[in-house]
Amino acid sequence: MAIFTTQQISDQVGGTLTGPADLHISGVEQIQLASPSQITFVGDKIHAAAWSASRAAAALVSDGINLDDDDERALIRVRDADLAMMRVLTMFAPDPSRPKPGIAPNADVDSTAQLGDNVAIGAGCFVGQRVRLGDGVVLHPHVTIMDDCVIGSGCVIWPGTVIRERCEIGERCELHPNTTIGADGFGYCPDADGNMVKIPHIGNVRIGNAVEIGAGTCIDRGKFSATIIDDDTKIDNLCQIAHNCRIGKGCVIAGMSALAGSVTVGDRVVIGGKVAVKDHVTIGDGATLAGNASLMNDLPGGETWAGYPAQSKAQALREHLAVRKLPDLIKMLNQK
Repeated sequence: MAIFTTQQISDQVGGTLTGPADLHISGVEQIQLASPSQITFVGDKIHAAAWSASRAAAALVSDGINLDDDDERALIRVRDADLAMMRVLTMFAPDPSRPKPGIAPNADVDSTAQLGDNVAIGAGCFVGQRVRLGDGVVLHPHVTIMDDCVIGSGCVIWPGTVIRERCEIGERCELHPNTTIGADGFGYCPDADGNMVKIPHIGNVRIGNAVEIGAGTCIDRGKFSATIIDDDTKIDNLCQIAHNCRIGKGCVIAGMSALAGSVTVGDRVVIGGKVAVKDHVTIGDGATLAGNASLMNDLPGGETWAGYPAQSKAQALREHLAVRKLPDLIKMLNQK
């Protein structure tokens, strides 16, 4: 296990160190659980109040948080303790698991597939016809990549992931276990006899660079053209992105959210957990949807909406507070 001194950690995060510079730190932990050999972080007043009872040897402390200096423990003052902690976690992170470069003996790789340098294909993988894998792509065991897919350099694809035919993944993407890219969209139409006829989906999915997709998330192929996820967007576990959605750059979509077909999401949008978005809705750049919201109408850029159905956060809070007063109002009316 890696061990660093408090001075080394301070140098890594560009902090200002007070207290001992030679304490040996062996890991990172929450403030209530940290041991005398670990570092923690204090980014708000709640954590500041817990510092005196913590056993941690050191803490990263955000600017504006007042903690008393301690001769026996170290404080590393930084602009943002959360961001600094990300750097410290990187210092202690073990090397990631990955299959060895080359093709595992029981992997099935079609002879027409094109493999870049240092590609690693784990046990039980399937790589179909005319697939192209860029340099350094890692396929963990039991990944399925079907015909004519393109996977950019540096992508890491974890076990159980399925990428259907003709889909395109950019560079440096990470797809967590059991992700499904390019399944058919959910489209049916009743015929003259009332039977449900499946609508063909002949498009694909196009994913940009540095996109991360959580475990169990499904992104459906377009009915025609493509479902698009643009650069640097991060999608959490167990999300549903339906056919022909277009998600912009730098978006964050939290777990268990669902976007119906043909939703357009601008750049830098934040969508909280368990959000539902109606089909053909547009969400503008920089907008935020609070957790559990249900969006039925277009959301203008830069605004924050919440509630069911979703509306401006201020209006949603007013209605929520009003509803909480109803029992007392009913009781008062019944007494008259």
